[in-house]
Amino acid sequence: MAILLPEATQTATESLTPKQIVAELDKYVVGQAAAKRAVAIALRNRMRRQKLPPELAEEIAPKNILMIGPTGVGKTEIARRLARLAQSPFVKVEASKFTEVGYVGRDVESMVRDLVELGIDMVRAERLEEVRSKAATNAEDRLLDLLLPPTRPVAPDEDAGAVRDQHQRTRDRFRDQLRAGQLDSRVVEVEARDKSFPSLEIIAGSSVEEVDINLKDMLPGLFQGKTKKRRMKVPEALEYLTQEEETKLIDMDSVARTAVERVEQAGIIFIDEIDKISGREGSHGPDVSREGVQRDILPIVEGTTVNTKYGMVKTDHILFIAAGAFHVSKPSDLIPELQGRFPIRVELEALGRDEFVRILTEPRSALVKQYMALMETEGISLTFTDGAIYKIADFATRVNERTENIGARRLHTVMEKLLDEISFEGPDLQNKQVTIDEEYVEKMLADIVKNEDLSRYIL
Repeated sequence: MAILLPEATQTATESLTPKQIVAELDKYVVGQAAAKRAVAIALRNRMRRQKLPPELAEEIAPKNILMIGPTGVGKTEIARRLARLAQSPFVKVEASKFTEVGYVGRDVESMVRDLVELGIDMVRAERLEEVRSKAATNAEDRLLDLLLPPTRPVAPDEDAGAVRDQHQRTRDRFRDQLRAGQLDSRVVEVEARDKSFPSLEIIAGSSVEEVDINLKDMLPGLFQGKTKKRRMKVPEALEYLTQEEETKLIDMDSVARTAVERVEQAGIIFIDEIDKISGREGSHGPDVSREGVQRDILPIVEGTTVNTKYGMVKTDHILFIAAGAFHVSKPSDLIPELQGRFPIRVELEALGRDEFVRILTEPRSALVKQYMALMETEGISLTFTDGAIYKIADFATRVNERTENIGARRLHTVMEKLLDEISFEGPDLQNKQVTIDEEYVEKMLADIVKNEDLSRYIL
């Protein structure tokens, strides 16, 4: 008997081979073939594991990945797009924000709790799709009850069937008018739950969950919320009643069980800036025992059970992808136990002029396409010549070489400076046809790029 993932995740992953996964990632991330290959294999192995007998599947741990490369080369984007592709719960955390217990900061188990919350949101959204039409019909019926007068008692000399038919015809007529928007100006009184929430703080900086107290269970009467009549127009009332009906139709216990299972079997946690906690004891500079933080993270990666408000969550089969620039430290500076938990190492290459040209034009949401779409909202037809794109890439590469290499993020600052004038003058421009060519790029950027001090501040 195979262990199966929840249906949505299973279908998405099973239908994609590693080559197809890489092809999908290519639509959003330029280059970095080795990293894409590694994550594609990891995702496919997860699906292979689902088809194994339970006793063997339980023994197969995910092959966690360590991405090594400078900032702005696509590490986070690869992990984020992979999770979206697999319809997996995904959370990104910064390793540097965790500190040892006893110091100000978040405890490491919060990454798993955040992942469970995301899993709950995913499953709830899927269930909402299933009950949406039923909830809309129920909300319509409740609204018609408010709009129509109550059924009058049937007189002794009247035909009860005829009275019911008459009432039903009236109701159907009102339903048609409601759907046609003819009753939108009417105001109704709806019994609405007061959503005010008592303000309680147990320990400064700690959530109720982190001190392991669930006040909702301890004091149920305090959190019920009072109901009060609210006057609202028909469209607003319909939306409110639909939300209420959706909440009634969704079994939150079932949602929680499914979400926890999905997190355990398909969750992905991306730990960024892991190099910032890789310094050994006695290293220079302020740190709160970086090795201690690594030791706190280790059990989560190794596989432990974390207590969340939706139940106990095992982390044994969650896929961990860690990333870091490792400018001043090396992966071997991590404690040996943690190194051993990231068996797959991939090095991402720094981006140059040719990659910048591709980033500006190739991906589905390429920067050039984004700015063209933004200007289109003002009625401005913005076009870029090929020469202009090469020039932009050239300037970005030069600034990265002379100052700090921040990878593709430099393109954002260069593009903003380049289009600063058009963005500001846009609504008032008489000529709505704007072409960005090499001369325009040179005029807007050349002086800044030549002046190294100025480019440090502006770009």
